[in-house]
Amino acid sequence: MSPGILGKKIGMTQVFRPDGQVVPVTLLKAGPCTVVQRKLPTSDGYDAVQLGLVEFVKPARINRPSTGHLKKAGAEGIRFLRELSMRPGDDDLKPGDKVLVDQFKPKDKVDVIGVSKGKGFAGVVKRHHFRGGEGSHGSMFHRAPGSIGASSFPSRVVPGMRMGGHMGHERVTVRNLEIVEVMSDDNVIAVKGAVPGPNGAYVVLRRAKR
Repeated sequence: MSPGILGKKIGMTQVFRPDGQVVPVTLLKAGPCTVVQRKLPTSDGYDAVQLGLVEFVKPARINRPSTGHLKKAGAEGIRFLRELSMRPGDDDLKPGDKVLVDQFKPKDKVDVIGVSKGKGFAGVVKRHHFRGGEGSHGSMFHRAPGSIGASSFPSRVVPGMRMGGHMGHERVTVRNLEIVEVMSDDNVIAVKGAVPGPNGAYVVLRRAKR
């Protein structure tokens, strides 16, 4: 049993359960993956496995250090690499082993990790859900953030102050998503609910920790 698998987001749709219930699902193109490297406590200080998503990639798109790293495992056509921590009960994976979607089954719970959609610069009302000020009666305080700190003490802006800035494009983990269907022939997993990122974005599926 693998601790997880890598894939790409295809998009959202809906499926019907046998009792007629409509379930919103996200389709993920999961795998096939190749084990590129195995991290061991004796040599690396921790127990993990490095997986690579096998896909069509021009050799020129992979730099020389990565090409040499992949050759050690006998892997080709890999651009997306991620490490997953090994847990008790996981298989003893070795470089060159394959990780396929058939290792998962419906009703399994997974955590999906991705990068959220970037929204560009956003103010505090959109980014942090500030209420804003009055919209009438001569108010000049509509969507401004207000005070950002005291003047005399500490005479600086405290770190972490909520302000306008770049919104989105952050690593997001959605926990405990249920696998609704596994389509082994097409390497597709349907998970219940939404997954971060746009269609075509890389995602990591790991077995739920909680």
